[in-house]
Amino acid sequence: MKTLLIALSLLISGAMANAQKINFYSFKTKTIDGKTFDLASLKGKKVLVVNTASKCGLTPQYKDLQELYLKYGGDKFVIIGFPANNFMSQEPGSNAEIKQFCTEKYDVTFPMMEKISVKGDDIDPIYKWLTNKSQNGKMDAEVSWNFQKFMIDEQGNLVDMVPPKTKPNDEKIIKWITGK
Repeated sequence: MKTLLIALSLLISGAMANAQKINFYSFKTKTIDGKTFDLASLKGKKVLVVNTASKCGLTPQYKDLQELYLKYGGDKFVIIGFPANNFMSQEPGSNAEIKQFCTEKYDVTFPMMEKISVKGDDIDPIYKWLTNKSQNGKMDAEVSWNFQKFMIDEQGNLVDMVPPKTKPNDEKIIKWITGK
């Protein structure tokens, strides 16, 4: 019986250690142009992950996101946009239409990924990880609306989440980026 308990304990410990090794950098996704993008290529950078939409009252946050990216983006920080049509069909366009909108209207230069689902039965694996404490080890954080922001540290761990109405240039986000 004692041997069985020890074996079971080791098995559970191994499974938990394995689960904790999955982080943001464990995933691959597709760019808005359909190319494979390995998130491991961002190791060593802080990453702000944002679900976006083109026909939302919060859509002007694209401007703030782009300004944040121009000011802090580079070797230590990046923003990644994930267009999603989960809230009142506010992102109905194709990837090509979304890219054109972002480029022409807001001069977006930060990486945009293909349109995904950020909640529901068809939730993308990245967002499943971001929103479930059982997977990310930090918090449950269901996406409540467009432009919810997730902060990922340089090791690919979820640090925190900022609600949709909080602007990208909010003091909390700036302090996280700069460490000040």
